[in-house]
Amino acid sequence: MMKVVKIALLGLGTVGGGTYRILQSRHDKIMAEYGVDIRVAHILEKDLSKAQALGIDLSIVSTDINNVLQDKEISIVAEFFGGIEPARTFLLKSLEAGKSIVTANKELFSKHWAELEAAAVKGDAGLYFEASCVGGVPIIRVLHESMQGNDVLSLKGIVNGTTNYILTKMSDENSDYASALAEAQRLGYAEFNPTADVDGFDSMYKLSILSTLAFKKRVPVTAVFREGITRVTATDIACAAQLGYAIKLLAISKNIGGRVEARVHPTLIPVNHPLAAVKGSFNAVYITGDNVDDIMMYGRGAGDLPTGSAIVSDIVYAATRGIKVRYPQLSRESEVDNDFETAYFIRLCVQNKKGVMAEITSTLAANNISISQILQNDSHDTASVVFITDNTAESNMQKSIQALSALSSVLSVDSVIRVEK
Repeated sequence: MMKVVKIALLGLGTVGGGTYRILQSRHDKIMAEYGVDIRVAHILEKDLSKAQALGIDLSIVSTDINNVLQDKEISIVAEFFGGIEPARTFLLKSLEAGKSIVTANKELFSKHWAELEAAAVKGDAGLYFEASCVGGVPIIRVLHESMQGNDVLSLKGIVNGTTNYILTKMSDENSDYASALAEAQRLGYAEFNPTADVDGFDSMYKLSILSTLAFKKRVPVTAVFREGITRVTATDIACAAQLGYAIKLLAISKNIGGRVEARVHPTLIPVNHPLAAVKGSFNAVYITGDNVDDIMMYGRGAGDLPTGSAIVSDIVYAATRGIKVRYPQLSRESEVDNDFETAYFIRLCVQNKKGVMAEITSTLAANNISISQILQNDSHDTASVVFITDNTAESNMQKSIQALSALSSVLSVDSVIRVEK
C-alpha cells in the first residue's frame, strides 16, 4: 500500500514557490521511485496572489500556524520565511508537536540549533537543513553521513554566490567594487541592502553550521572571525594576479590539535587551486580528511530551483526514513582559536627613497614576520609596494600594521588580505 505523507509549507517566496513547483512536477516520479505519495496539505502565506500564480487551491492557504499544528496528519513542515521570527517560534512548536522540520534558514539554525535540537528530542521529530548551506549542493549530508572514515582536518569554501559574482566581475572585467555590486543588484544576485552578503554574515552563519558538522563540536556564530569584501579593490585583484593568486571570499575552518579555527574573509588563493576556478554565482566547498585527502563539491549556491531541490531532497528523506534524523548533540563547544596563523598580502603606499624597504622589513622582522614575495611599482615621489609574508599569527600582523602605519616613510597601508598558500 502506498505511503501517504502530508506536509505543510510555511511561505511561498522564491524558494517556497520553487519547492512547490518541484514537488508537483516530480510527484509521480518520487512516488514511483521511493514509494511515497507526498501531498501539500497546508500552506501559510498572506499574499494569495502567489498561491494563485501556482494554481494552488486557496482552501489550503491561511496565515494561522494552528492550522498546521492541529492537523495530526501533517508530519513534515518546510519553512521559507527566513530570519528569526516568526520562523523560530513556528518551528519550535512544530517540533514539539512531533512534526519534522525542513529549512534553508541558516541564520536561525546557526543561532538556535541547540534549542531546535532540544525541541526535536522532546517531540521525537527530525531536523533537516540540507538547503541551509550551499544551495543545491548536498554538503550537509556528505559531512553527516559520508565522512565516518575520516577526521575532517579542514574545510574551505566559497559559500556565498553574491560575493563570488562581484569578485569575479572585478577580476575578469577590471570593474571596481561599486560597479560590480550594482550589476549584481540589477541581476538579482544582491539585495538592495547587500550587507548580509558583502559583510560576510551569510558566510559566517553557514561556516558555523558546516564546522559544527565537520568537527562534531559546536562552533558558535559568535566565535567565527568575519570580514567582508567591501575594501577589496581592483588594484588588489590585479596585484594578486601578478603574484599568482586569485581573491575569493572564503569560509575557512581547521581542526588543529583539537583547537578550531573558524574565519570568513577575503583570501588570496593560488590560481591553480580548484577554488580559484569557481566563477560567477557558483559555490564550492573543499574538504580535507585524514584518510580521503581532498574532495570538492561544486554547484549553484542559491536560487529557487537549486535551493528548492535541496528542500525536496530533505522532504523525501524525512518521508522515507524509518528513524528521525538529528545531528550531533551540542553539549560540547569547540575551543575556537582566532589568533590563527596564515600568510598576508600587504599593499603600501610609501615614499620613493632609499632605505624604505629596509625600514619595512626590519619592522616586520621585529614581529617575527618574513617576506616571501614582493612587487614594487614606482611613481615619481611615491611607490606602491606589495608583498606576501610567510605564515604568522594574526596578533603579530595586527601589531605590525600599527608599527608600519607609524613610519614616516609609509604614507598609507592600503590593503591587508589573508593568504591561503
